[in-house]
Amino acid sequence: MRRKIPSTSALLTFEAAGRHESFSRAAEELAMTEGAVSRQIARLEDFLGLMLFNRVKGRIHLTEAGKQYWLQIVGDLDRIERDTLNLLARPAEGGVLELAVIPTFTNKWIIPRLPDFHAKNPGIVINMSERPEPFLFAESPFDAAIHYDHPGWAGMIKKDLFAEELVPVCSPKLIGGRRSLSLAELKTLPLLHKRGRIDSWKKWWDHLGVSGLNPMQGAQYDLFSMTIEAAAAGLGVALVPRLYVAQDMLDDRLVIPFDHDVPGDKRYCLVCPENKYGSWPLRPFLDWLVQESESYVRQRDAALLKPKRAAARG
Repeated sequence: MRRKIPSTSALLTFEAAGRHESFSRAAEELAMTEGAVSRQIARLEDFLGLMLFNRVKGRIHLTEAGKQYWLQIVGDLDRIERDTLNLLARPAEGGVLELAVIPTFTNKWIIPRLPDFHAKNPGIVINMSERPEPFLFAESPFDAAIHYDHPGWAGMIKKDLFAEELVPVCSPKLIGGRRSLSLAELKTLPLLHKRGRIDSWKKWWDHLGVSGLNPMQGAQYDLFSMTIEAAAAGLGVALVPRLYVAQDMLDDRLVIPFDHDVPGDKRYCLVCPENKYGSWPLRPFLDWLVQESESYVRQRDAALLKPKRAAARG
């Protein structure tokens, strides 16, 4: 059955004319004459049986129907362009995986481990885009998301990775080059907060049974990456996921002034629609991600046990 779809040239002409609301500017962009643009639009309007533009005193404006159609066509053309570019970028063997990610977790934990994945799966290309909030897969180009567990993912398949653990960090310069502080000393320092997690410091102090301070005071930052950089700059003490600061601690940019962690509110997971689960190339990536997560948890737990064992021997 023949599809009832206008020609691609008509749609491209309409997109440009609607974006500029000018036939002459659309003609200049598309290397056409203004008359050719006008004829393309007229044929499209005839095909649809409605007016897409109001023409008043030599000027054009989208009609209400034209505005709605233009928005739909722009989205469709964007998807066609994206799919075409993805196909052009696809390796001869392997595939392309489109991932939505939360930014700091990806920068600090996923990307440093990706060379291992690519060494084992040289034909797979992974594209990543930041999505700090849950979204609808049906309205996105993504195969899966690496994100926090959230009620917004209802109906999706979720593969749990691990929970976050929050620790205080600061620049060694802030505390005179020392590696640790007493709780009394820590209470005198400014606190830095991740916006949306303003109660984290309260939970940390409550966990230690400490009172007599206002844990809500202090500067707030939208991202953990910003909070970490503020701490490294000596602006105060930040409470952040331990996994985000491993390299900063090795580089002596940050220290943990009082080594006590508390469970965070979030769990990391991989989320995907049911029809994507088990598909190529998501399957090998998921297998690798689970192995990396299990390895990380083992190493983290072993490292956390060492100080406790040393204290017990002492």
